[in-house]
Amino acid sequence: MLEDQSPAEALAKIYDPISTEARWQQAWEQQGAFHPDPLAPGEPFAVVIPPPNVTGSLHMGHAFNTALIDTIVRFQRMQGKNVLCLPGTDHASIAVQSILEKQLKEEGSSRKALGREAFLGRAWAWKEESGGRIVAQLKRLGYSVDWQRQRFTLDAQLNRAVVEAFVRLHQQGLIYRGEYLVNWCPASGSAVSDLEVEMKEVDGFLWHFRYPLTGGNGFLEVATTRPETLLGDTGVAVNPDDSRYAALVGKTLTLPLVGREIPIVADSHVDPAFGTGCVKVTPAHDPNDFAIGKRHGLPLITVMAKDGSMNAAAAQFAGLDRFEARKAVVAAMEAEGFLVKVEPYRHAVPHSERGKVPVEPLLSTQWFVKTEPLAARCREALAQSKPQFVPERWSKVYLDWLTDIRDWCISRQLWWGHRIPAWFVISETAGRVSDATPYVVARDETEALQLAMAQYGADVQIEQDEDVLDTWFSSGLWPFSTLGWPDGSAADLAKWYPTSVLVTGFDIIFFWVARMTMLAAVLNPRGAEEAWIPFADVYIHGLVRDEQNRKMSKSAGNGIDPLLLIDRYGADALRFAVVREVAGAGQDIRLDYNRKTDSSATVEGARNFANKLWNATRFALLNLGGETPQSLGVPDPAQLQLADRWILARLARVNQETAQRYGSYALGEAAKGLYEFAWNEVCDWTIELLKRRLQDPAQQRTARQVLAKVLTELFVMLHPLMPHLTEELWHGLTGFPEQKLLALEPWPALDLQAIDLELEDNFAEMIELVRVARNLRATGGMKPAQKVSRLVITSARPELLKVLKLAIPDLAVLIKVELVEISTEMPEMPRSLMGISGTSQVQLQLPEQDLDALRSRLEKDLAKAEKDIAGLASRLANPNFADKAPADVVLECRANLREAEAQADLARKSLGDLG
Repeated sequence: MLEDQSPAEALAKIYDPISTEARWQQAWEQQGAFHPDPLAPGEPFAVVIPPPNVTGSLHMGHAFNTALIDTIVRFQRMQGKNVLCLPGTDHASIAVQSILEKQLKEEGSSRKALGREAFLGRAWAWKEESGGRIVAQLKRLGYSVDWQRQRFTLDAQLNRAVVEAFVRLHQQGLIYRGEYLVNWCPASGSAVSDLEVEMKEVDGFLWHFRYPLTGGNGFLEVATTRPETLLGDTGVAVNPDDSRYAALVGKTLTLPLVGREIPIVADSHVDPAFGTGCVKVTPAHDPNDFAIGKRHGLPLITVMAKDGSMNAAAAQFAGLDRFEARKAVVAAMEAEGFLVKVEPYRHAVPHSERGKVPVEPLLSTQWFVKTEPLAARCREALAQSKPQFVPERWSKVYLDWLTDIRDWCISRQLWWGHRIPAWFVISETAGRVSDATPYVVARDETEALQLAMAQYGADVQIEQDEDVLDTWFSSGLWPFSTLGWPDGSAADLAKWYPTSVLVTGFDIIFFWVARMTMLAAVLNPRGAEEAWIPFADVYIHGLVRDEQNRKMSKSAGNGIDPLLLIDRYGADALRFAVVREVAGAGQDIRLDYNRKTDSSATVEGARNFANKLWNATRFALLNLGGETPQSLGVPDPAQLQLADRWILARLARVNQETAQRYGSYALGEAAKGLYEFAWNEVCDWTIELLKRRLQDPAQQRTARQVLAKVLTELFVMLHPLMPHLTEELWHGLTGFPEQKLLALEPWPALDLQAIDLELEDNFAEMIELVRVARNLRATGGMKPAQKVSRLVITSARPELLKVLKLAIPDLAVLIKVELVEISTEMPEMPRSLMGISGTSQVQLQLPEQDLDALRSRLEKDLAKAEKDIAGLASRLANPNFADKAPADVVLECRANLREAEAQADLARKSLGDLG
């Protein structure tokens, strides 16, 4: 606080989140607040954030993930740990290349016309613009990351890590080049990973065809959703236990339209209940058929080109687009008498996420990682809870994916990305690269030439593979490539690897989490057998869903731009809202949103909470007499009143619970607990209880000390969730200069001696009695400022009576009553109303007034209670309900009946008291 400011001027009258947040984001960055030194003391704690793609803008998933990560790391920093939170972005090969190729097409050009070098130059320029935009958006969320260590997956150092990893895996026989069935996207002209394939439900058809037995002794009926692939059939499979076809196994069929003789094989993969129980086998065009073909030695015949057209092996259908060929094959089968019937059929079809077209399983020569040896080591580590999944149930999903795993296709037919460090010896193949062209794998072209000369003679020519690596290969190295690997002497790697926690959604456990652990398993970045797992914990969160509980996505058009909500409510409100909505780790959250007004009731509630804290701090500044928590010091225990001891007991226990919740990733519970404590116990009850004493010179200093201590520690505990707001309020309250940051303050020391569970329980019951008394005032039609002459509270609990007697001055103020009596017996009191809370009773004497309106209200209350009693009693008397309804529903019904009976008794008693 500046010397020429009044206490109230330390904070504006109205909280402006936009200017507040911008100011503190700038202060944190300018002071290098989150740029840690690997040589500094403190237990290491590291998070490398999941790198968002540079393809566009922040979405709600980023905002949610950011809020969770930042809450964790800010808390750990306050625990005195040496925290590194490292940011970065991913080059997103297919997505970026698709955007650029679309731009070039609109310009009447293409990447091939542009050439590789010019195309990559354009890609880097686009990355600088788009990548900078998403970083700026992440900063608006208040991410306490080390922007000086920001990484990009195509950075030179990270590229060196990718090349080194490829070379080492190849040297160990874990990377190989071979022909295998891959997901092929005809639109992008590239193989795509499983993650880049999304299943879409489509309305199609199931065509039933006759395949004649060789020799003309009948036929088998098969059903298919892709008639064009029958041109590549090399067998028909039946289940070995299907008695209908047992006698035919081993015989042959003549493939219609083609005339090729194909065998009937028995394979347990076939579902006898699907279709006719006979399945056409096209090993070169279906992954399941590929496996069947491999088991039975069936040939692989590819009938489709990589652009989605039919090739020469498709005979008379060669040159047709695959969907045109589908119609032509059906027409030809019908003309030849082989079509039996056509049925409408809704089924899931794999589509390329980027190319937006159905993918084709095609045989292609690609680069693969041999995954089983890597997965085996990860399975062994998981048996020892390495890594530890939160919640633990997600470890099974991880384990399932590591079991019976297929080799990983890591090559992509793109230009934007990490170019594969392999060079073909083209002098051996007359300058043409084919599947059989020899190659060498090396770290650079000089090393490649040396290797080629050593193997093939001095007079050789080499040419680097045109393809790039799957984005997930470089992302799989992220936890250690960002820390300086493969430089074994890197200080960051030595300090912060393995990292502490990975925070991510459950939807990429398969594709990213497992790939990071598998690559770490073979590369062992630190060279320490006991420390190769890249993260100790994996905190799995759910997805953000819309107001109709649908998954948000661009394709569905139901996404919410978090910047719209930040502009309206502030980043802290959005952060607090999404974290508070987390029912449990791994659970989806629902964010209500009005698309007409770009407003959200969930986030607005968090903004109201921010305003509540703002106003409470302004109240404190107006009532601390110009002093700060430092100048006031700690309160003398001997001077503490009952309310002081209660709120300090609650403060200590909230400190204990919140630290435990933050530390165990129960972030939603931490947010809910702090919200209840701050809004109800601090802003409502404590401030109301202190108002009288803040004006009393004899009690003023202790009241100020308590208020200052509670608010100061509350801001520290709330800081991980609402960093900008708490930084502002903490500085306003303490008067510290901007150079001293709340973000770097230690967690408040836990005062174990202050914890008093019995006092908490009794005080909580007292608060309920105050609420009952206030309700009685309202029932009696009392005006807010009007005082009641007499209030009597009775209880059979001695410990509660003791607390109530100490609280008589507070009760008189809170309930606005002249005389408060605490007793074990309720006296006769004319013109009174009675209420119950637990085992205690409250009796309020009403002043002389017109009681007709009150009597009328009580009669209505009695009538309603009696109606509720009749309905609930009837429900419980019905055996169909009492015996068959869920136990918790029956218990709730009985509790409601008891409450209605108590309300009816109260209404009768009050009516009797009124006379």
